[in-house]
Amino acid sequence: MIGVVEIFVGLLLAVAVLALLARKLHIPYPILFVIGGLLLGLIPKLPKVRLDPALVFLFFLPPLLFPAALFTSWRDFRANLRPISLLAIGLVLFTTVAVAFLAYYFMDLPLAAGFVLGAIISPPDAIAATAIADRLNVPRRIVTILEGESLVNDATALVAYRFAVAAVLSGSFSLAHASGQFFIVGIGGILLGLAVGWLAEQFHKRVDDAPIEITVSLLTPFVAYLAAERLGVSGVLAVVTAGLYLGRRMPELLTFKTRLQGGPVWEMVEFLLNGCVFILIGLQLPEVLGALSHDPIPIQRLVWYALVISVAVIFIRILWVFPATYLPRLIFKKLCRHDPYPSWRHVTIVAWTGMRGVVSLAAALAIPLTIDGTPDGPPFPGRDLILFLTFIVILATLVVQGLSLPPLIRWLGVKDDGSMEREEREARLKANQAALARLSEIAERDPAKADALQRLRIEYEDHIRQLEGAEPESAGTSLRRFSSEYERLSYEALRQERRTILQLRNEDVINDEVLRRIQRDIDLAEARLQQHQ
Repeated sequence: MIGVVEIFVGLLLAVAVLALLARKLHIPYPILFVIGGLLLGLIPKLPKVRLDPALVFLFFLPPLLFPAALFTSWRDFRANLRPISLLAIGLVLFTTVAVAFLAYYFMDLPLAAGFVLGAIISPPDAIAATAIADRLNVPRRIVTILEGESLVNDATALVAYRFAVAAVLSGSFSLAHASGQFFIVGIGGILLGLAVGWLAEQFHKRVDDAPIEITVSLLTPFVAYLAAERLGVSGVLAVVTAGLYLGRRMPELLTFKTRLQGGPVWEMVEFLLNGCVFILIGLQLPEVLGALSHDPIPIQRLVWYALVISVAVIFIRILWVFPATYLPRLIFKKLCRHDPYPSWRHVTIVAWTGMRGVVSLAAALAIPLTIDGTPDGPPFPGRDLILFLTFIVILATLVVQGLSLPPLIRWLGVKDDGSMEREEREARLKANQAALARLSEIAERDPAKADALQRLRIEYEDHIRQLEGAEPESAGTSLRRFSSEYERLSYEALRQERRTILQLRNEDVINDEVLRRIQRDIDLAEARLQQHQ
């Protein structure tokens, strides 16, 4: 008898093998994980692994959304808030309505059940979007918009899903009531996320212990999500808000030890959870097929439904993205002056990147079996069909759009504009210049430290020449590298570098990602110094 431990070990083994294969084949790993899960699900006598919706919403979703928000640049997110909102709120609601009427007129689903299906398959997946977009050589703004959309759209879709299911169960729906509740749930989630983020900030200010701080950071998304769900507000928005709030403040709150140790921990958590989630999606094939065995719909019609709904979901996104991009600029000339017309090639990439994922499948699995909640009650209308169509849409968007995206980008000739690298180079240059100026101030006050100062000044002058494009010069004489004076002066220079890049970030000269890149190098330099104390 295969137990939970054996299944867990098998999942981890599958994650490692499939991730290695994905790297060898240069395929985005979410796609190969899902395909691998499908193949594993077809193996006879393999124990069936059911994806528990409660497990997804509580155990997987918070720790996957939180680091995505934590490492999002607030400057870039704020600058692209309009397109992100149009996608994360406008497109999700538009897709929900369009799919609902499509299912009502062409698939004989009740309209309320059609809204349930629409809400389930409307949000692109945060994990898939980040995993695929990050490895593509596209302009940073496209990645920011896609990641920002995927952070917020789950909240919109899950709130719409909640109201749609309630409409089926109660047999009535009030648009005015739903709109008011939508606003309350959203604002409540944001306010709660800010409160949790502020409390976590106060803790990190008062505690300087890397293992304890990392443990608290791992607990933070669960606290935000659970508290929000208990209060009846959006848990997703609470987690995302807490992540954005702390992501802005963590570079100033944490010590270099906590940052250097916490980064790999979060990377490992994300990797394992992502892998398990996408493999579990594929493993749900037996349950989907088992549900269809109770449905009298002929197989030919099911295939037709699956084709229609998959094409519709892809087409609806394209139909929304292009007008939402160009019409506001056409109507409001002032907007066009501040944010000129983007290239149609860039808009095409955003329109084509709409992969669905685990949130959609978990929502479909969470649909009640009966309307009144009793085992013998009236069945939820179209539940098995909704589950099947959701599964097919996830496969179609992940495989078709995910695999075709890299060649599409190459065909369009879209490349990274290098803005991040330019920002990083300028920030490093300013940080090194500020550190050199600080050393000059110390040299004027205390000439006795001339030996260590000279060594440090030569190093910083070499760094500056490299950043300006000149060749580095030899350091010349062999000076003792880790004298006590050298260490103290090095710490002071590194602190000046850190203050400079934080100021550049706070003034919106650089974004948070550039800050983290440079700060990591400063942290490593400080760690090397500490090893020689």
